[in-house]
Amino acid sequence: MKGILYIVATPLGNLEDITLRALKVLKEVDVIAAEDTRHSLKLLNHYEISKPLISYWGGKEKTKAEEVLSRLKSGQSVALISDAGTPGISDPGMVLVMKAIENGVSIVPVPGPTACITALSISGFSTDEFLFMGFLPPKQSQRMKVLKELSLEKRTLVLYEAPHRILQSIADMVEIFGKRRAVLVKEMTKLFEEIIRGDLLEIQEYLEQSKITGEYVVVLEGRTGNGRLNIEDALEEIRSLMKKGLSRKEAVKRIGEEYRISKKELYDKSLSES
Repeated sequence: MKGILYIVATPLGNLEDITLRALKVLKEVDVIAAEDTRHSLKLLNHYEISKPLISYWGGKEKTKAEEVLSRLKSGQSVALISDAGTPGISDPGMVLVMKAIENGVSIVPVPGPTACITALSISGFSTDEFLFMGFLPPKQSQRMKVLKELSLEKRTLVLYEAPHRILQSIADMVEIFGKRRAVLVKEMTKLFEEIIRGDLLEIQEYLEQSKITGEYVVVLEGRTGNGRLNIEDALEEIRSLMKKGLSRKEAVKRIGEEYRISKKELYDKSLSES
């Protein structure tokens, strides 16, 4: 009989942010697969949990997934944990989950903290709809391309960024989004947690005068549709809708009506750019 794979969420920083069920599962499984065993030992030792550990480092995720899978096939139960938050959400885990599904292994979620949802909940921006982008590309040219594609997005945006890239990424956001409102969360739930609110330019200025440490979550307000778009913005939004499958006529009709711009003018200009 095959074992069970438990996807267990662990604290973002504060060790008290763990569920009773997560502790129960960690105490009962045969093996714990941890993103970084040295980091996870702090949590496990704190709660006096002693179990065999497998290093499930993201750099060797495919190889490690096979090792974990062999244990599951032999009947052992395995809990997968990341350094912080929910495994698989911008952390190792997806490969193992896919292989478990392919091999008929039961997967049980043990929910808990996730950095993107935690930051979103205190942002003050719309939570009805949001777009989680994880980490932006490390290369600036690719990052700028992604940000340009997101510039017309009306949903709240949630992004992760590493300390060595946060200044450049925020600078890129200022260039693309201008003075859009944002919330920057640093060292969430930890001793030196910071929540910085303002527009992107204000956040950039704050970072330039601050010590850069820890992981960052950026929550951006979605693009507001108030007022009249300039023609270039309107054409960009039409192109975006067409990439999503709308016909040129449908896209022009939607944007023209929403922003009170002549549909004929939009259609003609859209055709001339093709």
